[in-house]
Amino acid sequence: MSVGHLGGRRILVVEDEALVAMLVEDALVDAGCEVLGPVATVSDAVALLESEAAPDAAVLDLNLAGETSVPLADVLAARGVPFVVATGYGAAGLPPEHKDAPVLAKPYDPAELTATLARLCAGRKATPDGG
Repeated sequence: MSVGHLGGRRILVVEDEALVAMLVEDALVDAGCEVLGPVATVSDAVALLESEAAPDAAVLDLNLAGETSVPLADVLAARGVPFVVATGYGAAGLPPEHKDAPVLAKPYDPAELTATLARLCAGRKATPDGG
């Protein structure tokens, strides 16, 4: 596992399925991350971003109970926060401006998620704690 590359990283998790959110959170905690969330809506995620120090990266479910997380992807991109899209729909729902974001097809292996996040965070200075 990529504990050395993810230890201490702050990862925002946006997922509307409780069981999936718990599995993602467990995998990230096991990898040494601090998990922000999980949250299930775009508005909750934006509120969390406004109240916390910026995350090092984010995991976004593309479809949140019928609501797209693309507006949140826009906010993250504008703030320079890399993200991975986790979806059962493939990259089809991503607009062209986010075509370079890594996409994990559900169901995915938690090791694949942590490896992808480690690649996204590689070479980036960790975000300090605090809010």
